[in-house]
Amino acid sequence: MSPGSGGTRLVALNAAAWRSGLAPGDLLSNARSKILDLQSCDADPAADEAALRQLALWCLRYTPIVAPWDAASGADGLFLDITGCAHLFGGETRLLADLAARLRRFGLQPRLAVADTAGAAWAAARHLHREPDTSIIPPDGQDRVLRELPLAALRLDTEALDTLCRLGFRRIGELMHQPRAPLVARFGTSLIERLDQALGRVAEPLTPLQPPPCYRAQATFAEAIMTQAHVIEAAVRLMRPLMRDLERDSAGIRVLRLLLFRVDGEVLPLEIGLAAPTRDAAHIARLLAMRLERLPAGLEADFGFEAAALHVMAAERIVPRQSSLDTADAAGDQEYLAALIDRLQHRLGPGSGQRLYPRQSHIPERAVVARRADEDVVPDWQIETPAGSRPPLMLASPEETADIMATVPEGPPRRFRWRGVLHEVAHAEGPERIAPEWWHPGPRESERDYYVVEDTAGRRFWLYRAGHYGAVQGAPRWYVHGVFP
Repeated sequence: MSPGSGGTRLVALNAAAWRSGLAPGDLLSNARSKILDLQSCDADPAADEAALRQLALWCLRYTPIVAPWDAASGADGLFLDITGCAHLFGGETRLLADLAARLRRFGLQPRLAVADTAGAAWAAARHLHREPDTSIIPPDGQDRVLRELPLAALRLDTEALDTLCRLGFRRIGELMHQPRAPLVARFGTSLIERLDQALGRVAEPLTPLQPPPCYRAQATFAEAIMTQAHVIEAAVRLMRPLMRDLERDSAGIRVLRLLLFRVDGEVLPLEIGLAAPTRDAAHIARLLAMRLERLPAGLEADFGFEAAALHVMAAERIVPRQSSLDTADAAGDQEYLAALIDRLQHRLGPGSGQRLYPRQSHIPERAVVARRADEDVVPDWQIETPAGSRPPLMLASPEETADIMATVPEGPPRRFRWRGVLHEVAHAEGPERIAPEWWHPGPRESERDYYVVEDTAGRRFWLYRAGHYGAVQGAPRWYVHGVFP
């Protein structure tokens, strides 16, 4: 029940209330006068919407396109696009029978219909009273069926229905051949639009619960499965037809969703993302196992899962790669790296891994940028290999040294102190001069002369002199920028 004009009114009834003569829209006070022991509770639209969404998610076991209808569409319930799916269940009749039987086990009283248009299917389900409560309108038969249905089957607002009734219209067939101009002038375009949508003359766009998958596979189990091992085995079997389709299209999986349908109607969705497109079923199975292990409450199977579906939500083309002529396989290395990134991110969490990507800059600290490890970033142009040596460990920012001593002003250092330790230089290579980038914003930087030096203990450093004598005020400063192993 919910507040309305004149008092609180009924919005939904169970079967017993219908049999007692009550109807939606009746005043609660009048209903209580008819039924002394009437039980009522406040309407909760938010909870109803959440329950409808959960039911729509469960209906994905029949088709990947499920759209919950709302007030904007002038209807209620769910729309299932079963185009190309009915044969998987033995035809439309058996699909409706299976759907109705399962909904009744959930304690629901479904009214189902199949038609060429969404409007005709809703009208037949709501207003075509047949036993059992299922209807299948033959192709191009919606005109004949709609002709005998009341005007309420067109999903019109209450004001329009009242006006049409005062004008003497009762059935949809009475409007089909009426001149359209007077109807549009009196009711606007909504009346004609609803009629044309039901008859299939204009399209009626519906927003599905989620984007339809690129590829999909599903299975219904003879006996419910309950363990993680059985879930992984079912997923591997579902991947076999998927991999054949992907191989045919030279594509690979980037985002995969596993849907597990419990016997009690609950749905467990699991989604994994991959660093690179792949068709490796064993690798995907390992990622699904990791995803199941990371569930907060574990795998809650209860009475078991009676069906499962795999949806490829994003796929990308896999470019064929030729292996190198030597013993190293470049393509295999890339696939191994992508698999490693996937395992790390599914074990440690999304975004936990980073990779260094090259960037066009001669300044060492600007020559790389850290990005997510699963980003497929390709440089805009070829990166030139630096002329000098680069240490594998580079400091986040150069650290200034002290107690510098050089044999000649523009030569390499013979001694320097870094982090409180004095180092005597035994050997030096360089310099490698790097000029500042004039296009970079900020104050003008000095030229750098980089040296690779080795101290008497065998430790090797990469340091540079900022500027040269005569070009800067005072003596140039020295900085350590990296170390060699």
